[in-house]
Amino acid sequence: MSSEDQETFRRMVVELRILEGTAEAIQSRLNLVGAALSELNIARITLEGVEKETADAPLFVPIGGGSYVKAKLDSTDRVIVGMGAGVSIEKTITEAKATVQNRVGELEKTRVSLQQQLVQVVGRIQENRNRLDDLTARLSRAEKTTDVSEA
Repeated sequence: MSSEDQETFRRMVVELRILEGTAEAIQSRLNLVGAALSELNIARITLEGVEKETADAPLFVPIGGGSYVKAKLDSTDRVIVGMGAGVSIEKTITEAKATVQNRVGELEKTRVSLQQQLVQVVGRIQENRNRLDDLTARLSRAEKTTDVSEA
């Protein structure tokens, strides 16, 4: 086995590990985007439900762990919307639904971009694995040939 082939083999193994780490990071980000999209869809559905209710309608407010607090709806026309960085503002239901829909649109763009990146990285991983398999087979044949000549 030539030193050039050994160096190529080592370089390809390192590159493959880096690509696999990149794929895992992208998948993790995709999972986070998916969770955020689910949360926004719940918010959208809730806003649509609140819009149809009347003032003083009974509610169950989730407090975590599958537990709820009974409450009454004070207003059906205005809600508090988180804007990020711990800032929340009061908006009409229509404005809040538009805000949520805009966020969904942005996250969908992010999701599509991440999926494209993942496809590219997975493609490069497959290419590198194929090249690594070819190199391994070539090195194995060269080693067998060397062993036979020495014998």
